[in-house]
Amino acid sequence: MHYPEPISKLMESYMKLPGIGEKTAARLAFYTVNMNEDDVTGFARSLISVKRDLHYCSICGNMTEQDPCEICQDKSRDQSLILVVEHPKDVISMEKMQEFKGLYHVLHGVLSPIEGTGPEDINIPDLIKRLQNEEVKEVIIATNATAEGEATAMYLSRLIKPSGIKVTRLAHGLSVGSDIEYADEVTLLKAVEGRRDM
Repeated sequence: MHYPEPISKLMESYMKLPGIGEKTAARLAFYTVNMNEDDVTGFARSLISVKRDLHYCSICGNMTEQDPCEICQDKSRDQSLILVVEHPKDVISMEKMQEFKGLYHVLHGVLSPIEGTGPEDINIPDLIKRLQNEEVKEVIIATNATAEGEATAMYLSRLIKPSGIKVTRLAHGLSVGSDIEYADEVTLLKAVEGRRDM
């Protein structure tokens, strides 16, 4: 027996999400069928809104509704310190600890020769442009502790160090193979405090 076409199409949409297989997609599709129409409409509006209303900050690459983003506009933040992360969700994780007062730069990925991702495929050129500002004194590299994250950190370190800007890396507190978004605030704080030279 086949699912009715609207259910099949909805299941196909759900299966495009990471970690959603056919069984979970079917469960979500049938749950959606039983939802109140206003809730379904609100859900659809939310999906459309994130595509229409969000874009990337022209300075740091973070997700924002306004350009530049709130963090880049905040002149009370330490303009001499830039923390480099892989994804916008990492900025949110760092901001939750409410201790880091510098600026951010979002790479939107990491170097991965296996996947064909090189320096020109992520937000490295914009970072180099930002570093031409004489105000920047330190770059903290906060890529994940994965093989690709480490390779990206080493590449950035070699690229930045000749300019005389201090380059540090998040240290203890984050376990190897972990993602920043899953770390608690105390772990992140210890990692920032314990950063090391590269």
